[in-house]
Amino acid sequence: MNRNSINFLSTFLLALSFSFFLPWWSVMVAALITAAFVPLKKAAVFFVPFFAILIFWIGYSFILGNANDFVLAKKIANLLPLGGSHYALLLVTGVIGGLAAGVAAILGKQLKSLA
Repeated sequence: MNRNSINFLSTFLLALSFSFFLPWWSVMVAALITAAFVPLKKAAVFFVPFFAILIFWIGYSFILGNANDFVLAKKIANLLPLGGSHYALLLVTGVIGGLAAGVAAILGKQLKSLA
């Protein structure tokens, strides 16, 4: 396996395990830790954790929303300018989580370069 795959899987699995007992920002901790221990080059430092958490949050939000037929997601999508589409809300949720993880991964790489 190459480093991108290792970083992707470790970020995903660490975020999954942290989500059981930490709040939403645990994805940032997972991305920071994996970026510090599995170094990536150039833009991959941002995009690999971004896509790992994007997929994780979209999947997790889908599972939670599907349990109640997306009732709350549809109401929130009506409040936001998403046209009532709960699928668009899932995508926005994933992008926000991915951005947080990507920025945290850049911080993790910078902290690693300081040491």
